[in-house]
Amino acid sequence: MGDRIIRRGRGLASFPQPGLSRRQMIASGLSAMLLAGCSKASGTTFRVAEIHPSNYPTSMAITEMGRLIEGYSDGKLSMKLYAGGQLGEERDTLEMTTFGGIDMNRVSLGPLNSIEPMTNIPGLPFIFKNVAHMRDAMDGAPGRQVLRSLEPHGLIGLCFYDSGARSFYNTKRPIRKPEDMKGMKLRVQNSDLFVSLIQELGGNPTPMPLGEVYQSLVQGVIDGAENNWPSYFEGRHFEAAKYYSLTQHVIAPELLVMSRQRWEKLSASEQEIVRKSADESVPYMRKLWDLKTLDAEKAVRASGVEVNEVDDQQAFVDRVQPVWSEYIKTPAEQKLVDEIAEMGVDHA
Repeated sequence: MGDRIIRRGRGLASFPQPGLSRRQMIASGLSAMLLAGCSKASGTTFRVAEIHPSNYPTSMAITEMGRLIEGYSDGKLSMKLYAGGQLGEERDTLEMTTFGGIDMNRVSLGPLNSIEPMTNIPGLPFIFKNVAHMRDAMDGAPGRQVLRSLEPHGLIGLCFYDSGARSFYNTKRPIRKPEDMKGMKLRVQNSDLFVSLIQELGGNPTPMPLGEVYQSLVQGVIDGAENNWPSYFEGRHFEAAKYYSLTQHVIAPELLVMSRQRWEKLSASEQEIVRKSADESVPYMRKLWDLKTLDAEKAVRASGVEVNEVDDQQAFVDRVQPVWSEYIKTPAEQKLVDEIAEMGVDHA
């Protein structure tokens, strides 16, 4: 994540902004470089940004999508993945995508929250009963509404990928009730919503890039953080923070988006190929993700980390209700929340 100043509410600056920003100037040169490196004599190659490494489930799903696109188009369309953050952090690459400097981008909800309030809804704490509920909602009408909401901002939402259930971990003690979090300095994503969440639970939110978390835990700069099983394991955070508490407070998906500028240059049949390939990459990604999650959980438990259930999840739900009030502001947002809740009845 980028190092922007966090404010409560929806105060993060939107983009694109008037004039040519530093990132836009960088992206102009980057776009020219990518075009030179990815042009094909007989077709089009889409440039895709991804901060995760090439062997991560989202990266592998994008690679699979590229294989599908190339097959469905008889080689006229293809994709080139720039994994491992080669093109920059998510906030930077997202802005580049809005004006065509990058063709596609796998991005988490946080950077999108500041440009489209509807993307806050899937990230609300405890809005999903479980992972199956999230998948059903995002595959259905609620998910399509969120994807459509991005179009006025220069983005075409293609599909949702998993990011797992997020829980708290720390260096001090098990978290069994909200009071156990009082005063804890906890790393969060650079997102107003996550800042609000930690504040309501009594902690001190500390926005920082994911790559700084391990050293910050070791040095005592922060007391803990929150994330899914794979991130907790692969980032080696479990070595420093020995308490993992299964709050599962957020089950937010991630998105694959495309530059609207690039999208509108495609024919209707090419657009159909892109959407079809994106849709078919989703179950592939989920299979990889589920396996990765199981492996990470097994490894963490075997390491001696103290893993605990919370005493009463409803107590956490009640404490974060002000976050819902803060981020559900319009009838359309409330309707989306209601639709997701209705789908959750089958997942109770």
